[in-house]
Amino acid sequence: MTQTTNRFFDELGKLMTDAAGAAQGAQREMESFMRAQAEKMLAGMDLVKRDEFEAAKAMAAKAREDSEALAERLAALEDEVRRLKGSV
Repeated sequence: MTQTTNRFFDELGKLMTDAAGAAQGAQREMESFMRAQAEKMLAGMDLVKRDEFEAAKAMAAKAREDSEALAERLAALEDEVRRLKGSV
């Protein structure tokens, strides 16, 4: 009986190991499926990539700085014109 019991537990252990392996395989397969579905869904959307966003953000910041510099320069030129008109 002892040998039969050990064999029973050996078989049960193998069955549990196989079941755990099958569950891990199913989990990996589900993760792959979900990842593929998410990528497919995102591909259909009109989204911008982070590097493109960062480049556009940097360009906007540079344009803002240039605009502010030009506004200051214009104000200085207008002041100069007013000063010259006042001295004539």
